[in-house]
Amino acid sequence: MSSPVAPATPLLRRGRGRLVGIFGGSFNPIHVGHIALARQLRQLAQLDEVWLMVSPQNPLKQGSTDLLDDQLRYQLTRLALHGEEGIVACDYELHLPKPSYTWNTLQHLRQDYPEDTFTLLIGGDNWQLFPRWYHAEDILREHQIVVYPRRGSTFDRTTLPPSVTIVDTALLDVSSTEIRQRVREGAAVSGLVPAAIEPLVRRCYR
Repeated sequence: MSSPVAPATPLLRRGRGRLVGIFGGSFNPIHVGHIALARQLRQLAQLDEVWLMVSPQNPLKQGSTDLLDDQLRYQLTRLALHGEEGIVACDYELHLPKPSYTWNTLQHLRQDYPEDTFTLLIGGDNWQLFPRWYHAEDILREHQIVVYPRRGSTFDRTTLPPSVTIVDTALLDVSSTEIRQRVREGAAVSGLVPAAIEPLVRRCYR
């Protein structure tokens, strides 16, 4: 596992409040890789907080058949992050109208937290799909985006828009899909999910 590089150029803080990174995902379930990545992103992007925002359904991934109940995924995320400094479980998106589009979420956040600055944290795989996102150009114009590497994703760093920053985080080979499969097969998941939620993960995904 490679070590993360030095912190990137500081992001712009538009208000007097917090600089918050929005790390969205299904967290189905949350695992140690998510938490390690959030720690790195907070450090490298020099964020006050990272919000792990539990998503009800990715509009680009319709048809998922093994997505755990929204509130259960949020509760697992909240328990997993207990005691983590600056990393917060967030159910904000679960209370917004569906479908769950990032543009709509960011608009609501700006309205509800006018003093804070919200930065979008996405993987290289999502950056490759970004032109397909709802109101992609508006997001680029009004918000900063931090992109972290994902295995198999490549992009030209010389052609990135001014609002996009690349950070080189370590690549962590842990996946929620693998964890769900291991639980179904009765295999061990110790070390893949925080110990505090391991019994609940086994119960919820068996």
